[in-house]
This record gives sequence, C-alpha cells and structure tokens, in this order.
Amino acid sequence: MVSPRLVAKIEAEEPTLRLAVLIDADNAQAAVIEGLLAEIARFGEATVKRIYGDFTAQTSSSWKKVLQRYAIKPVQQFAYTTGKNATDSTLIIDAMDLLYTRKFDGFCLITSDSDFTGLAMRLREEGLTVLGFGEKKTPDAFRNACHKFVFTEVLRASTVAEPAESTQKTVDEPKASPPKPPTGATEPKQEFPKQFVLTALEQSIDDAGWAHLGTFGSYLTKLQPDFDSRLYGFKKLSELVKAKTELFVTEERLAPGSTQKVLYVRAK
Repeated sequence: MVSPRLVAKIEAEEPTLRLAVLIDADNAQAAVIEGLLAEIARFGEATVKRIYGDFTAQTSSSWKKVLQRYAIKPVQQFAYTTGKNATDSTLIIDAMDLLYTRKFDGFCLITSDSDFTGLAMRLREEGLTVLGFGEKKTPDAFRNACHKFVFTEVLRASTVAEPAESTQKTVDEPKASPPKPPTGATEPKQEFPKQFVLTALEQSIDDAGWAHLGTFGSYLTKLQPDFDSRLYGFKKLSELVKAKTELFVTEERLAPGSTQKVLYVRAK
C-alpha cells in the first residue's frame, strides 16, 4: 500500500519526507543528476546523499565532475573480482545501517539493477516510502517493489531541452518566433494506456461518479508504480486529464473550510 505521506505529497507543495538518497554509479547516468534531485525535492528533503562505485574506473569519470557541486558523498568500492558487483553489497549494507537509525521516512534508490528488488521490499516492510529512479530497461520486479518509480529518461529530457532552446534563440538570425507548445506539454514518449487509466478512475470515484484528483493519482500509482503523466506529454496529472477531453470531464471545487480549489474528474 502506498504510504499516506507519499499520497499527500503528490499534490502538496511542501516537502514532507526525510529521505536517504542512494545512487548506484554503475547503473545510473550523471547527466540526469540535476533533474533527479529536483524530482526528489518534490517528495521531501534529501538529508543523506551517497553514491557508490569504483571512481578509479573510467566508467565513473562523469560522476566525479558533479559530486562536489551537488554535495553527494562518494563511497569508493573497488571491484575485487571481475564479474562480481561489490558496489551492490556496499549500498545494501549502508541502506540497512541507515534504516536502523530510524531517522528517515523513506529511501530513494537510483539504479536500473533488479538486484535491489529485495532491498526495496525490505524497506517497505519497515513502513518506509521507497522511491525508485532508473532507465526504461529497469526490470518490472524492481519497479513494482517501489511505491513510486520514475524513469530517468523523463528527467533527462526536461533538463536538456530548455538550454537547447535558449541557445537557439541567441545564434539564430532574427525572425518571427514559431508558436510555442502548451505550457507543461512535452513530446509523448509512448502510447497512452487508455483502458488502464479508465479502470483506475472507475475504482476511485464516489457515489456520484466523481474522483478527487489526488485519490485518482494515488490509485494509479498503487496499480502501476511507474505511471507518470510526463511519459505521455504532460508535466502533471491535472494537465493530462484536462487535455484528454474525449475521456474526462473535470470540475474545480472549493475545498471544505478553505478558499483553495481542488480538481475532481469523472469519465466522459
């Protein structure tokens, strides 16, 4: 079951979780670090940031350039035997040590390696929130062991696209600017799972047929931890349901005892 604190954070603005961020340098890309830390900040405060790998190896050279800038503590692990990954063992041992300090609400595991599936399950058994970050090649076992799984390809796209656009403006000859795409929309990466989303909505609605957006989003994540509206061209779930007018009807209502409006959605 998804942690109530994580559910609250999906639509909240203030961080609610104290998080330990553990990065597997052998199975993560340094190019996504800025977007990665920004994404983690949506869920809570990264009170510990550690990265594990053999930083004497050429394959880890890209990480050495960003560790100091983002205050990430490197944990050097030499490869004692060819073909064996000593980094995994060190990361898992550290995770258990941090777990027993009882100082954290959750863990962020940055890896595309299914070997961490057992660790994610163990952390969940302790009642902690587990957030996974990895590439699309990450096996389903690890994705589903996390409360929420985010594809790093989405983060890389968001951090690379903007600088490219600003550079284009400075080098191009003056001319009329083409119309910009709607705010928050990006190029869809894969086919929209229409039936899955409508089924999740049906399970989230009240007796009148409406579902609070937060409840709907929570149920989507419970069923499929790697569900992310950015994969389909929208930064937020609210933008997705508003744009899919052929599938959804939306309505803004005042929250009880508040002047703040909340979004409700139902199937068309």
